[in-house]
Amino acid sequence: MEFISHGRTLVAGDAKGELLSALVGLSFWGGVDPQTGVVIDQHHPLRNQSLAGRVLAIPSGRGSCSGSGVLLELILNGHAPAAIVICEREEILTLGALVAEVVFEQSIPVLRVEREVFTRLGEYRYARVAGPSLQLFHEPPVKDWQPEQAQHESSEYMTIRLDAVDQAFVSGQHGKAAQVAMRLLLRMAAVQEAEAFMDVSQVHIDGCIYTGPASLRFAQMLVDWEARVRVPTTLNSISVDKRRWRAQGVLEDLGAPASALADAYLAMGAQPSFTCAPYLLESAPRFGEQVGWAESNAVIYANSVIGARTMKYPDYLDICMALTGRAPLAGCHLDAGRRATLALEVEMPEGADDAFWPLLGYCCGSVCGTEIPLIRGLEKSGAGPNELKAFGAAFATVAAAPMFHIAGVTPEADDQRSEHQVRISLGELRQAWEVLNTAASPEVGLVSLGNPHFSLEECARLAALVRGRTKSADVAVIVTCGRAVHEAAFQAGHVAEAEAFGVQFVTDTCWCMLDEPVIPPAVRTLMTNSGKYAHYAPGLVGRGVRFGSMAACVEAACSGKGQHELPAWLGQGRSEKALVLSQRPV
Repeated sequence: MEFISHGRTLVAGDAKGELLSALVGLSFWGGVDPQTGVVIDQHHPLRNQSLAGRVLAIPSGRGSCSGSGVLLELILNGHAPAAIVICEREEILTLGALVAEVVFEQSIPVLRVEREVFTRLGEYRYARVAGPSLQLFHEPPVKDWQPEQAQHESSEYMTIRLDAVDQAFVSGQHGKAAQVAMRLLLRMAAVQEAEAFMDVSQVHIDGCIYTGPASLRFAQMLVDWEARVRVPTTLNSISVDKRRWRAQGVLEDLGAPASALADAYLAMGAQPSFTCAPYLLESAPRFGEQVGWAESNAVIYANSVIGARTMKYPDYLDICMALTGRAPLAGCHLDAGRRATLALEVEMPEGADDAFWPLLGYCCGSVCGTEIPLIRGLEKSGAGPNELKAFGAAFATVAAAPMFHIAGVTPEADDQRSEHQVRISLGELRQAWEVLNTAASPEVGLVSLGNPHFSLEECARLAALVRGRTKSADVAVIVTCGRAVHEAAFQAGHVAEAEAFGVQFVTDTCWCMLDEPVIPPAVRTLMTNSGKYAHYAPGLVGRGVRFGSMAACVEAACSGKGQHELPAWLGQGRSEKALVLSQRPV
């Protein structure tokens, strides 16, 4: 043994293996193949590495709430890391391991260590996690070790106050499904260091995304246990267009289980909203309302733009809150958990178009990591809901933080102060542009719009941009949106105008779930105005990406070519290829 340290056990266990470490957080959804454990995020330093059987050390998770579902798949199919070591607050991956343990009696250890210890991990090649102990080696550890006894879960939440409502769930008075849900909530409350539980008025479920057999197995177990939601519950985008997947040519081995997963949540009483933008629904929460939302962009929007209160809840904890109406009283549910800890000074370039907002969100999310930022310099920007939606989705893709504040724009920003300050210059924006524009060729075969789902206003703007124009026959244009928005856009005539241009509308699902044949197999390069999809697409669908404004996307649809030059507001010509912009390392 070369080095030993102790940390905080989040999920107990004993495992060893080759050490695989990075100073940048990793989103398992969109970043790791749930069937093989290979890192598919082409912007991450661990890209193309296999996590299977290795001790993975990253500062924290980041990005999508569905990372818990991917880790559960990996644990049950035998391709998970042997253990996970982190140094920041982390709940998404932790919850995946907890579900595996509590529901399926399989798991991997998760250990949080001090930042000073974490920064030393790169010096070693092998590691062993044994309860709270982290042991590091230059050579493979000896084989004659004895696994430590895992601590009993009840000891982890003895200090959490349970009222009569909570006790009824724990004792099984409301059935087995609610009892198991409360067990998972208790384990997460311990991780979050909550002292009590609170009521939530509504829940948005992200766990309806099909990550593999484990996601369906979990939901069907709850149905078999006669699970029923206790508060109004909306469903996120699912993995297929539920009403039209067969007509779109989606294979049965994806379409059938993905649709069955949605049916399971509907059977529990959830609403068939099927949108990743629940803030566009009439049921959107009000300022100060305590809710339990999953889906990274939705959480960011709810907290930051609406001023509702939710944690960045992992998949599967969402249904636990829906079945109980309870959530740990911690984090962003409290005033203290919503305070800015980092100030970002930015400047809006003269003449900036709508691509500025996702680009800036990507930069800010990359810099802040787990810290909640106060962003200054946009007081006169006139940012509205669509701009903040685009900003927040890109921010959530690369950040672990649950919210942001923009001075003069978002509702709680005026109360924020932070001495720690970072400036984001035009140079950082150019660097992010290069990172998101991965295609070598300007040729475009697909224009991808609606990640997150299009709003009614965006449908109207697209209709105006394509009015009287002719699309190239070689370019597909696809918009994803929720059923409610699609119906409103249809009634307003926006759908007809867009379809006359050649736009195809897809509902129920979103771009992070779409693949061939909805994406034409011959397409090698796509163009999008989404910072979120520009980040994920190279790993998810293996295509090069062109990123730009909505108007630039329409130009590409007409010409078959994406802009190769930087937009005028970013500077003339192409900037030099920059290093990959990523979450600020520890």
